[in-house]
This record gives sequence, structure tokens and C-alpha cells, in this order.
Amino acid sequence: MIPALGLVAGILVGLLIHPEVPVWMQPYLPIAIIAALDAVFGAVRAVLDGIFSDKVFVVSFLSNVVVAAFIVFLGDKLGVGNQLSTGVVVVLGVRIFSNVASIRRHLFSA
Repeated sequence: MIPALGLVAGILVGLLIHPEVPVWMQPYLPIAIIAALDAVFGAVRAVLDGIFSDKVFVVSFLSNVVVAAFIVFLGDKLGVGNQLSTGVVVVLGVRIFSNVASIRRHLFSA
């Protein structure tokens, strides 16, 4: 439950503080957020499966964000940034929905 609480706390802090995102970071932020959400939902699923590891969570969280941002950066440099961003969103979206479905099955036995 710690990852879920961290997610809620982060959202609340962001809503209260209203941070300013630098212009150069704006194309990468949505992809980084989706990658971070994938790691958080994967951690919640692991907790419910009884296989959660804090090391795996931290490494997964950081590597997801870095790899997703690098893919978007590389796409921008190659001139296909929108297509690669869409690909990253689709892949991570499928993983997020898969994890949410597993969490739902654990919580509601459905």
C-alpha cells in the first residue's frame, strides 16, 4: 500500500503547490508520468501477489521513467517523436490496464 499512498500524496502535493514545468521538459513529462504509474500499479499488484520487493520497485520506477523519456527524446531527434510517444503510451497503457485488472481480481474476486 506504500506505493499507492505515495501516489496519492504526490498528487495532493502537486495540486496544492502547482509546480511550473520547464518548457524543455514538457514533451517528456506525460510519458514519464505514465511510466511511473505503470511501476506503481505493478508494485500494488506485487503486494497483493505477496512478491513485493522495494528494490525491484525502485529500480522499476526509475528505469521505466528513464527508458520512456529516452525513447521520446530519441523520437524527437529522429523526427518521429509523436509516433514513438504514442507507442510508449500504448505499451504502458496495456501494462497498466493489465495490472489494474489483476488488482481488481484480487480485491473483488471478480
